[in-house]
Amino acid sequence: MEAASLPAALELAAGGGAGLSPEKRAVLGASLLLLQRDYRFERVWFWGCIQGVRGVYYIAEGLGPDRAAPRSRLYSWNCVEWSLLPPATEEMVARAEQLKGRFQGDPSFEYEYAEINAEDAERLFEDGKEPMIKEESRLVATIEQIDRAVGIIPRGAFVKTPLGSVRENRNFEGLSLTEAKKLSSYFHFTEPVNLKNKTLLEKADLDPSTDFLDSLEHDIPQGSWTVQLEKGGTVVVLRSLLWLGLTFYHVPMTKQYGYVYFGTGEKNLDLPFML
Repeated sequence: MEAASLPAALELAAGGGAGLSPEKRAVLGASLLLLQRDYRFERVWFWGCIQGVRGVYYIAEGLGPDRAAPRSRLYSWNCVEWSLLPPATEEMVARAEQLKGRFQGDPSFEYEYAEINAEDAERLFEDGKEPMIKEESRLVATIEQIDRAVGIIPRGAFVKTPLGSVRENRNFEGLSLTEAKKLSSYFHFTEPVNLKNKTLLEKADLDPSTDFLDSLEHDIPQGSWTVQLEKGGTVVVLRSLLWLGLTFYHVPMTKQYGYVYFGTGEKNLDLPFML
């Protein structure tokens, strides 16, 4: 969610009970604006926080002119001092998926090879690498996993230019209430997968400038999203049951939307058996 509108955005997404104290909101609002200035980001989003056993990681993302380009990610323990995280790699994501259990809250903490798949540990030994994963790498990979799986935007909020870059749509005035209650009105803000498998006939009705992402209606497993009306029916809220703690909000007929994550950074692997 946008750093500039953080207090109001957190109120709109607070229906699930998670949130920040007034003191943390005030400190965060000021520090994110300084972060944007110091790193020369075009926009800064407050991504959320991951609760560890001994501490909390507050996460921010910095964006450039092309909104689809890789984002810079930073974390903080006190919402004042921020540290830049390394870019996520496919190897990081694959290794982090092997880990189970809570985050410790210490980026230098190392997960022993006993907690990693035996085949992966053997391969690492052969490559001359130590079979250990630092929590910092796991943090980066988990943020990337969550963004790929449940980082969403409303249809029409971004447009793809003829040159391939993705920009904010200045003409976007929000979804109607009827459209806002449909999963097909929301897109995953990541590289599309299902769209590439559609036939030419299915793509005929799509607008290439706005329908260039995968919609939520075909997410697997079916039923992994809840759609609710809150604040007297004026706010549409989507919550992920796959990554518990991810909340997306949109005020119909306005430009107000965003998502935030408050959780432990653990995927709900039991979801298929709960539906």
